Amino acid sequence: MSKQLGSEPLGRFYYGKKTKKRREWRGIRDTLYDYVQWLGTWKILICFMVKPNNLRGFFRYRWMMNYLAVPDFFDRHTEGMRGVQLRMAHVGLGLIVSDVCDMISTIFKADPAIGNDKKLNDKIVLFDENMMSTLMGGFPNLRWLSVEVPAVYSSSMMNQEGVSYYIDRTHGYGVPTDVCPMPAAELGVALADDFPLIGKCAVQCNTTCDGSLMGNGIEATKFKIPTFQLAVPIRHRQESVQEYAKEEIVNAIHFIEEQTGETFDWTAYFESMNRFNMETEELLEWLEISKTDYPQMLGVSLALYRYGVYQAAGGRNQTFLDTDKKLTALAMKGYEEKQMVAVEHRHRCITWGVQAAYYTAFPIWLQNCWGIVPLLDMLSLVSTEMVNTEDKEQSLYDLAYLYENMIMRNRSNGGYETGVEALWRYCEMYRADMVIMYVHIGCKAMAGYHGLFEQEARKRGIHLIWVSHNLMCPQDGSRSDMRTEVNRYMRTVLREEPLDKTLEDVADENAW
Repeated sequence: MSKQLGSEPLGRFYYGKKTKKRREWRGIRDTLYDYVQWLGTWKILICFMVKPNNLRGFFRYRWMMNYLAVPDFFDRHTEGMRGVQLRMAHVGLGLIVSDVCDMISTIFKADPAIGNDKKLNDKIVLFDENMMSTLMGGFPNLRWLSVEVPAVYSSSMMNQEGVSYYIDRTHGYGVPTDVCPMPAAELGVALADDFPLIGKCAVQCNTTCDGSLMGNGIEATKFKIPTFQLAVPIRHRQESVQEYAKEEIVNAIHFIEEQTGETFDWTAYFESMNRFNMETEELLEWLEISKTDYPQMLGVSLALYRYGVYQAAGGRNQTFLDTDKKLTALAMKGYEEKQMVAVEHRHRCITWGVQAAYYTAFPIWLQNCWGIVPLLDMLSLVSTEMVNTEDKEQSLYDLAYLYENMIMRNRSNGGYETGVEALWRYCEMYRADMVIMYVHIGCKAMAGYHGLFEQEARKRGIHLIWVSHNLMCPQDGSRSDMRTEVNRYMRTVLREEPLDKTLEDVADENAW
């Protein structure tokens, strides 16, 4: 037990009746830092819970129970970390926790069943969880919210079985069991009357599958507020669809104006997009460092934090840009000091496909157990282009392109060039010799590429490991199943031994 990476077997923490036997010893400095941050997380949660509206919401909505696992979430997502890595994880993910708490507080304040703030309700525009909040930069007097994010998406990250009840409700309603668990869970929350019924109006998007469209349609009837369906073109690489894509964004803006009485503010929008562009520049700095032998901002820290930046913040919150700059400074420090993220960097890896929401700590396990360094993931690459902040017409085209490339659709839709060919360019760019291919068994969008991935990987000499899961339903592909697929490949194909043998087969029975 010391400040050195790999100084104690991490798998031993997971045996026994508790989720974890004890906290990890990381040396005096890092242990003290981690403990202070852990106490800070509890402070955020306690301050959240002492507000009467939030306390009532905790007992009103079943999904709120999942947030009891927040401290454990940090332990899982900082496991084995030292130095800069530990600090970046706490800085980035800590902001996400604060932001989600603020979102839930606002939701409960507006909820007719709890706070019943009618004036606030009239200022709220609901977006579904797959939609970027970016265009709300033009409505500074309105509040963007998503009731699906805290009820479904974040819940499944906190607790691996956090939305299983809602998925069962949807199946009991008569929806086939092979529908993706994400829209199934969202629909289940609506069927269980567990969505706060807030907002003046709502905007939903056509995501990658019919399951989401099905869920959105029924949810809209449950919300009982005017709802706009943003029909973004699927073939987003084709120039011929861009005019239509821009028109859909304009239609969404007009819908919000009509429902709320607000007028789109171009000055506020350009200010927001300038901030959004600066956030993108910080991301590109992190990705440049990842091309070197000493990558820093990667894996879970990159993925989960970045989702919050481009999905929820969307350039409207200065705190995120300030945090981006802190993360860049930390990443540069780690690079200059040649800090390692694992005892050995055996393989440089790109994770492709949609990761399991109930096992977002999987990349941490990869680097701690096998020395597989997850440089970047597919969903972190959805927003790397700049938005014009001077010409209104061009800015609308750029904004439309952002929405065409939203999470869950920018690689699974758009054709072979975006779904398959782009992967090999990234492998070359980041000198990756391995790809962890997430196989979401409830998603049909990329299933047809299976053979092409295998063929192209062999041609390029890249190790391709298929890892099956079912997004939000661990019963169809457990955390243990995911690890086993990697273990088998590493031992049988590469003939390698794990860096930490105690992590190879971990007991998940008591895990959140």
